Amino acid sequence: MDGAGTADGLSPLLLSLVASTVRLAAPLVLAALAGLYAERSGVVDIGLEGKMLAAAFAGAAVASLTGSAALGLAAGIATALLLALLHGVAAIAAGGDQIVSGMALNLIAAGATPSLASAWFGQRGTTPPLPNGARFGRITLPFAQALSEVPVVGRIYGAIISGHSLPVYLAWLAVPLTAFVLARTRFGLRLRAVGESPEAVDAAGLWVAGLRFAALAVNGALCGIAGVCLSMAQGNGFLRDMSAGRSYLALAALIFGKWRPWPVPACLLFAAADAVQARLQGVMLPAIGTVPVQLIQALPYLITVAILAGFVRATRPPHALGKPYPPIR
Repeated sequence: MDGAGTADGLSPLLLSLVASTVRLAAPLVLAALAGLYAERSGVVDIGLEGKMLAAAFAGAAVASLTGSAALGLAAGIATALLLALLHGVAAIAAGGDQIVSGMALNLIAAGATPSLASAWFGQRGTTPPLPNGARFGRITLPFAQALSEVPVVGRIYGAIISGHSLPVYLAWLAVPLTAFVLARTRFGLRLRAVGESPEAVDAAGLWVAGLRFAALAVNGALCGIAGVCLSMAQGNGFLRDMSAGRSYLALAALIFGKWRPWPVPACLLFAAADAVQARLQGVMLPAIGTVPVQLIQALPYLITVAILAGFVRATRPPHALGKPYPPIR
């Protein structure tokens, strides 16, 4: 049986569920870190969804046309960077409403991506399935095969740590790297300062707008990798609205983590709920019967609402979040 235990107590079903959680959490982690860079600099970023969706389309489209996963990744990052800088022009340079600007990006991406996919590929809002060389496959880490029969440590290494795609490993490497950047580098310290007191940063002779644009550039790169992860690693091409509100789960994880570089627990929780709901569809539960598919699919979002209801009041966002500088008179 798939769920039967082994001598070390780790069942194949449990290992598969944890591995799926790690994989599904990757775009959430990337989007949450992208939001962290933007919002610690004082820029509200509701437009994560649009950047992820546009990157997913651009990456899949270029990979489909060229057969190169690397070019697809570059296209996804470039597209998300362009939208991030567009958000910066509207919200930083022009002093516009940051929430309105972010929502505009979401609407543009939601409408433009399926329209362009239909116009270019004639497949009703999707791109063609990607050939093997045009998507990111699984990477087997060194010694994973040899250690797969070693109890506990070897099986965890072989089944959970090894066997993921490049965007997944980039996502998990970005977590400690972001923590180091924000806590130990001059750029990170200035970024945190500009999100708390742009007046003090300006008085010190630093360029507030430049720091915020730099934060949005990092934000765009991370959103680009997240979008490519959806269409070229987890998926096999672009689908209409394939981001499916993941950026809002990422923002919830960011709030749950109190705008610190460790949004991982909430991302893993949401991803675990996603992995569980994929396995519960059509399953008969004792004394309940078959749970409606719609209710199971809503499970990650219901958990998000519960977390936000319980933790929003206990969190304090960066002091200058959402406030243009210099202030609009």
